[in-house]
Parts: sequence; C-alpha cells; structure tokens
Amino acid sequence: MFSNKDNVNILTALLVKHGVHHAVVCPGSRNSAIVHNLNECPDIQCFPVTDERSAGFYALGMTQSLDQPVAVCVTSGTALLNLAPAVAEAYYQQRPLVVISADRPAAWIDQLDGQTLPQPDALGRFVCKAVSLPEPHDDDSRWYCNRLVNEALIEKHGPVHINVPISEPLFDYTIPVLPDERKIERAEADATNVTLTSMCSMFLHAKRPMLIAGQPMNPHLDEAVCLVGDDESYVPDFVLYCGGSIVSKRLKHFLRKAKETWAVNRTGEVNDTFMNLTRVIQGDAEVVADLIRFNLEQQPHPFVQKWETLLEQVAKHAEAYEPDYSQMAVVKYFEQQASLLHPSSVAFHYANSSAIRLANIYSQHPVFCNRGVNGIEGSLSTAAGFSVASGKQTFCVIGDLSFFYDQNALWNQNLKGNLRILLLNNGKGGIFNLLKGLEQSPACDRFVAAEHHTSAEGICRQNNVVYLSARNKEDMQQGITRLLTDDAPRPMVLEVFTDASEDERVFRDYLSSIARACSLS
Repeated sequence: MFSNKDNVNILTALLVKHGVHHAVVCPGSRNSAIVHNLNECPDIQCFPVTDERSAGFYALGMTQSLDQPVAVCVTSGTALLNLAPAVAEAYYQQRPLVVISADRPAAWIDQLDGQTLPQPDALGRFVCKAVSLPEPHDDDSRWYCNRLVNEALIEKHGPVHINVPISEPLFDYTIPVLPDERKIERAEADATNVTLTSMCSMFLHAKRPMLIAGQPMNPHLDEAVCLVGDDESYVPDFVLYCGGSIVSKRLKHFLRKAKETWAVNRTGEVNDTFMNLTRVIQGDAEVVADLIRFNLEQQPHPFVQKWETLLEQVAKHAEAYEPDYSQMAVVKYFEQQASLLHPSSVAFHYANSSAIRLANIYSQHPVFCNRGVNGIEGSLSTAAGFSVASGKQTFCVIGDLSFFYDQNALWNQNLKGNLRILLLNNGKGGIFNLLKGLEQSPACDRFVAAEHHTSAEGICRQNNVVYLSARNKEDMQQGITRLLTDDAPRPMVLEVFTDASEDERVFRDYLSSIARACSLS
C-alpha cells in the first residue's frame, strides 16, 4: 500500500518511468510518506544514510558508478541545506542527482513552526531545475504536479531539486497502486553528427592543435608545462577541450596563451576556462576525443607528436625517479601494485588537493575525484557510495583533513569489504606548504593548514573498520599489499604517517629533477 498523498504518488510513479531505481534516504517524519513509497515500490532500491551531508555524496558516488539518476530524500528544514556541497559538486560534474525534500505547507513557512524555512530554490544555481509541487485537490492541480515533476526529471545532465509540501496527517498508507502517470520525454540535440567533420578538419589543419580532456586526469601535463616554461613553440593555436575539470592551475594558465578553443560538452554550456573560447559543441565529448585520436593515428600531426615526445620523457622520468619515504613514495608504490589488478574489477577515487596531484603523476588508469568545485568534504562518502552501488573493489586515496572531515562516511550499515582506504596523514593540509608566500604568515600551520595530531584508529574501531598503519617504507609496502589483496567482510583503512616538510621537499625535488632529466626538442 502507498501513501494517500497525491503529489507523493505522482512523484514516485514518475521516478520509475524516468529510470530512477536507486534512492538514498535520510530519517525524518515529514519525509516519511516519500520514504515509505520509495521502499514500497519494487522498482526502487533504498539505501539508508543518517548524515544528510554524507548522504548527498553517497548518492553522487552511485551516479558515478551507475551512470544513472539517483535520488536522495531528506526531511524538512535544515536537512535540505546539508545537501548543498554534494549538489554543487554534482552540478559541475554534470551528474543526475535527484534531490527530493519534504516540506511543510507554504502557509506555515516563517511562522516559527518547527523545521520551517523557505525550501524552494534553496539550492540556487547549483541545480538545473527546481520545482515545488502543489498538494493536488483536482484534475488541474494533478496535471500541474505531473508537469512539474516531468520538467525536473527530463534534465539528465545535472542535479535537480523537487520540493514536496506535505500536510498532516502524514502516516496514511491506504492507496493500493500508483497512478499511471504521463511521462514527458526530450529528444536532446546531438550536434556532433553535423560538426564532427568540421571539427576534425579544424584540428588537423591547425598548425599547433592540442586535444585536452579534463577530469578524471591529465597525466604529466603539469610537469611538462613546468618544463616548457616560456617556450612559445609549445603553445597551441587551437585547443579542442573535451570537458571536465582540470586539476593543474599551471596548465590552465598555459592554455590561456592559445589563440582559440572549441569546447565539447553534453549541455552546450559556455565554459570559458581558458578565456579564448570561440565555439561550444553540444555532444558527447568522449566520442569526439576518440574520433580525433583515430584521425591522428591515420594522419600524424607534427605538433601533437612534439608534445607526445615530451610527455613520454616526463613519464619515463617519473617512473625512474625514486622518491624518499613520503606521500609521493606511498602513491607511487600503491599505483605500481594496483596496476597488477584486473582493471574491470576495481575503481579508484582520489580526494582533493595533494592526493589528486599525485594521481596525475602516477595513475595510468581513470580516477574519480570531486573536482567540480574542489571541496574536500565528501570525497570519502562519494567513494563509499560508489562501492555500495558498484560492488567493485573501490580504493580511496585520501589526505588526513579530507578523511577526518568526512569520517561519517564510515558510520553506515551499507558498507562492505570492497571499500579500501589509503589514508595519507602528515598532520596538516600539506598542499598549503606549496603555496608561495603563505609560509610568511604566522597563522599558516595552525589556522590555515589545520595542523593536528589525530589518528584514524579510534574512528575505525568504533565503525568496525579494519585498521592498519605504517610509519616507514617497509611497513607501508606491506600494508599496501594487504590493502590490495586481503579478504575482509568490512572496509579497510591503511593510515600512512609521513612528515609534511619531508613531503614538500620530495615533491619540490621531483619537479626540479625534471629539468635535469628531460630536454625540449
């Protein structure tokens, strides 16, 4: 039996018709009618998460794994506001996160009644569509409710927000079947079939073309740009930018020297990252990138070959360079051993700042990272959600601040032994050591970099997570072997302790060694 609330039943029926089969649900009474329906519906699988902030990132991880829309349902009041970080991240990753918030009737908003605040449009510009449903009382209002839900759910390339006011009584479950609701569909424009020929021609006939694909990563481009310096012969005149966030600030500044950029993305949105955008193509960026690569195999381009030669030199140096015990040494050894795993059975998530920068040096496989808005607050929850939805062995490489900020990701009944976490703990936000000039501030270590002496051992024990630790090279290598190979029914954490100043020294030495080892052609 389903709820007797018409707007809830219309919403539930259309979620199924629009292909939403997974829902992360949070506790509450106002949203209980929605949660009841989601649980009652045989086409939807529910995953309970208590912490709303963590829940948003769990759902985000599921969208990454499933490549399908995933709902996250919260009760009224501040519960909705806790989803804001995950929604912002989903917006810039163009992930189909469906936010469903229960609400009090409009008449009670701002009347000092519990859990009331203006919820429509609370997520602002970080959703592609926001609607607030009526509580239907006749055919016209049911049609309006149907239309609003359809308008939200046809948006497939970013998060949407559906606000659902629900009047008391809340707990009447007397409707035997869901209504057969009208589904509105959109035939999305696919500009690539019209423009592929002209794009390929433009690329191949440019004197200095460059293909840039954003997230998940751009291996060794940061180091190569550092080596290039002011050499104008490496500056492209035409950039084909196939979407996704770019980690390297140095690379973004370098590409702003280019004469012209064409961007390809699914929405046709103007992302003028390099400040020289002249055309936006709405289409599948991966298809376009693959076609360009295919054409380059048939017709090699000297400028592309010039860059490939440079990148090969940097890659060989990265492989040959043996860092002293540090976070760099940890990630290098982890990636070397992880490369032995079967790629189809594993997935890799990297947290922000230092972790993803090290991935750009050593990872030879796709990685997930919350670089949409670069927040640290949900990296662990995103990986955890991915592990739950995919069933794959999911590895999360994460720094200490990101881990401790998002520790509630481990406070969850859904987790299993396929979630493995490599925690890089140097007692602070190590990325701040690399920001020139910040070292002059007496506030740097304590207030900016959040220096601490915290360990994850207690957190792991209270959440029944297998805990390993390492403080030297030998223990680190043994721990990584166990992290990659041990069978365990529960998640596993390997916490590797390093010294922040030594991490900085090793990283700077690596960058300076590139100039000694590599030469520009």
